[in-house]
Amino acid sequence: MRPLRICFLGYRGNMHSGGQGIYLWHLARELARAGHEVHVFVGPPYPDPMPFAKRMVELPNPQLWGKRFDPDPAALLPRPNPFRIFEPLNFYELAATWFGFLPEPFAFSVRALRALTGTLRQGARYDVVHDIQSLGYGLLAVRALGLPAVTTVHHPLSVDRRSSFARDRTMREALGTMEFYPVGMQAFVARRLDAVLTSSRTSAAQIRRDFRVRPERLRMVWNGIDTDWFRPRPQVPRSASELLCVARASDPNKGVATLIRALARLPHVVTLTLVDEDHAEHPGRRLAREIGCADRLRVVGRVSKDELVRLYARATLVVVPSLYEGFGLPAVEAMACGTPVVASAAGALPEVMAVGEAGTLVPPGDPEALAKAIAELLAAPEARSRLGARARPRIEAAFSWPRVAEATVSVYREVVEARRARGRPASSTTSAREGIRRATALSS
Repeated sequence: MRPLRICFLGYRGNMHSGGQGIYLWHLARELARAGHEVHVFVGPPYPDPMPFAKRMVELPNPQLWGKRFDPDPAALLPRPNPFRIFEPLNFYELAATWFGFLPEPFAFSVRALRALTGTLRQGARYDVVHDIQSLGYGLLAVRALGLPAVTTVHHPLSVDRRSSFARDRTMREALGTMEFYPVGMQAFVARRLDAVLTSSRTSAAQIRRDFRVRPERLRMVWNGIDTDWFRPRPQVPRSASELLCVARASDPNKGVATLIRALARLPHVVTLTLVDEDHAEHPGRRLAREIGCADRLRVVGRVSKDELVRLYARATLVVVPSLYEGFGLPAVEAMACGTPVVASAAGALPEVMAVGEAGTLVPPGDPEALAKAIAELLAAPEARSRLGARARPRIEAAFSWPRVAEATVSVYREVVEARRARGRPASSTTSAREGIRRATALSS
């Protein structure tokens, strides 16, 4: 079959900006390796170099949300020309940020539309546009050009909004939560795209319920991991009593507080290494001090990919105590490295744990049950070794990027053929005169 021409849109491209950056880089690379033509339009912080992409277009923005807490008001103004703040999209982002809204997804979608229509006028052709969970209104204009458009949603923002409401303590905080998350926009756009890809049945059900996306538009495609990198490292000595958790303690959905309370119930020889940004007011450290296990908690901050694999290989167990996961990347990475996992029976974790069959599930938010499950596996070194050994081939078969890319291409071809069958061929596969006329009008 003919290779496809794929246009990716990612509003935050760096791998340290969350799962969307990791997903974008690896999926784009794997599609290029398979012979497809990849173009990437991406916002800051930008991804690592993408030599495999035919075109990578960086779409700068003022990044105002991260500057809104700066004590110097001038930090919000663009440099070196502060008057650029009056450009329409920049001014919109300033106003939205000032009132507590997250402006990036919408503003990125408009910038991406403008850049993409520019490439169409220059002769570029695309078979499909793949958005990475920005879901801005600009995507609807992209689709109006005749281009099939799909998106990946690892989990809907409504999950994060509910979690934020749960930790709000005042009406002001609750109003801030209501303003911040662009759930209405994302749901509106998701319902109108050709397909919504997500990485678990749990996430699919959540998107169907919260965004009201019709089931026939949802496609479950596993997330991927780099199984060439995340693999057993026999040269790294395995600890007999070190737990590892990769999670943000500031996010209550990650369940770090539950794990620290479980740590306090375990023998003093058991330690916990937490991969999370460290600072003086770290909530995990504060809780550990309060309950008397601070000397057994080590927060290592951000680590390199190589160091992360070493930590997985050294840990006795990896613990994923989340209250919700749309996928559960640390659990999959740990099993790929041959390390058993104790995880909460929450979100998609039961699904991914069932694939690897390398650990134990416990009720979410229950430190006593978590401590008991950890203690049982700590006391069974042969069982741990057996679990770790059988996980690797299962994880490789299900979650390697070549398998994920193959499944994703099947979705692309399906939506392209469906668009043709409805008598609206993609502008990338025709002369696209009408599409280019509309593109010119939209971007002028």
